[in-house]
Amino acid sequence: MTENEKKSATALLLPLAALSGVLAGLAALAVAEAVAGGVRPQAGPVVAVGGAAIDRTPAAVKDWAIRHFGTNDKLFLQLGILAVLALFALALGILALRFRRTGAAGVLLFGVVGALAATGRPDSTGITDALPSVAGAVVGAVVLYVLVGRLRPRVHTSAPAAGWDRRGFVIAAGAAAVGSAGAGLLGRSLSGAGGRDAVASRRNLVLPAPASRARAVPKGARLRVPGVSPFVTANSDFYRVDTALVVPKVDATTWRLRIHGQGVRHPLTLTFDDLLRRELVERDITLTCVSNEVGGPYVGNARWIGVQLADLLAELGVKPPSKGGTADQLVARSVDGMTIGSPVEDVMDGRDALLALGMNGEPLPFAHGFPVRMVVPGLYGFVSACKWIKDIELTTFDAYDPYWVKRGWARRAPIKTESRIDTPKPFARPKAGTVMVAGVAWAQHRGIDRVEVRVDDGPWQEARLAAEDTRDTWRQWSFPWQAAKGGHTLTVRATDRTGAVQTDRRTRTIPDGASGWHSVVVTVG
Repeated sequence: MTENEKKSATALLLPLAALSGVLAGLAALAVAEAVAGGVRPQAGPVVAVGGAAIDRTPAAVKDWAIRHFGTNDKLFLQLGILAVLALFALALGILALRFRRTGAAGVLLFGVVGALAATGRPDSTGITDALPSVAGAVVGAVVLYVLVGRLRPRVHTSAPAAGWDRRGFVIAAGAAAVGSAGAGLLGRSLSGAGGRDAVASRRNLVLPAPASRARAVPKGARLRVPGVSPFVTANSDFYRVDTALVVPKVDATTWRLRIHGQGVRHPLTLTFDDLLRRELVERDITLTCVSNEVGGPYVGNARWIGVQLADLLAELGVKPPSKGGTADQLVARSVDGMTIGSPVEDVMDGRDALLALGMNGEPLPFAHGFPVRMVVPGLYGFVSACKWIKDIELTTFDAYDPYWVKRGWARRAPIKTESRIDTPKPFARPKAGTVMVAGVAWAQHRGIDRVEVRVDDGPWQEARLAAEDTRDTWRQWSFPWQAAKGGHTLTVRATDRTGAVQTDRRTRTIPDGASGWHSVVVTVG
């Protein structure tokens, strides 16, 4: 065989070797997900490695991801992981063409990484979480070993490509592809079956009428201005920012909440029915994520039904520090391993801190914490809003740092006084004349007293405030602007009920929430 023929033969085999690596990778992932469907979906290698990546990502990078990708940040992370795996699979396939065993060993190595990631997660249930990654890696290694074997010259054949088993390769590659598809479908079916009891428990749940109903929203609380955020945020539109790559589906009939720690006379374990038998209250509360940039979308208002957390803690003997209590931090733990620390003083100061069961007239959606989550007005979500809660421990700030605190965020984070222009949108081109500028302002648990708008560098002018529902909800506002032709900058600021004026000093979201005035630039035609 001439040198050119050898090069041509090698050029033919390299793409097939790379394809072998990809098929081996697909087989590994498909089998792993199928096994994870029988163990638990969170033990799958993509989810486990993704969770480990989230845990080790610097706070600034996480904040950047949320800012640029929004609630799709997890999708982009998973796609990134799959892209990296695909590149490694290509490389392993090419490597295996020359070093067959080394390539197969590389697949096994990725199985080890996945197993370590799964068993090292905070919500790991033990060594069984390693099974999906191990099983997938073994199958992937075998597939790669077999496929590359079909590309090697047969005995007594010196030509690199002349003697490879074309028919055997096509059959083996086809079998690997079909088997991967079947394993993938099996995994999807098993994962769905695992959540059916949870889905049924939510579907069959009828929330009792609350003993203390929220008052009717005042008529003037909803402005009829096109483009302004609705006063009540629909469940489907409510922001979701968390670290769960797979939304936990918890069966309400088997759910338990343990309350224990400093100042608790007797540890208590509650069932969902135990909570339903307690006095339920209904409250309108606006939540805000600490990752919300100035003018950002991660704020929403809903009507919540739940149990007063302060009453429950008081029954167990817990006292706030101001009344002699020994615990100053309440650490809530989620089924996915998240830990969130809230000041005991704030939870027990009379505000409507809830163990919420319902949201806008229905059981909590799975994405928002079903069956039970915490809601504490006036605190950013990362220090209050534990979803899928399973454990409450009374401790101190000195004794324990929750998840976000370990990553550079503040221990205490009351929501800052903020306002936002919803309409006109940035770079809008309204016509000259009366242009309605409108938006929302919030300062939960303090309330909004005034909103002002400034056009370019002109004087601040007071906007019209919609009626207040409660001090724990946002308020809509509007300002009829007599717009002249040309480019203009509109700026808004709010003043809360304590007299504090929203600061113009721009800060990042890290460590305790963004601050600054929201502005939009428009061109009037």
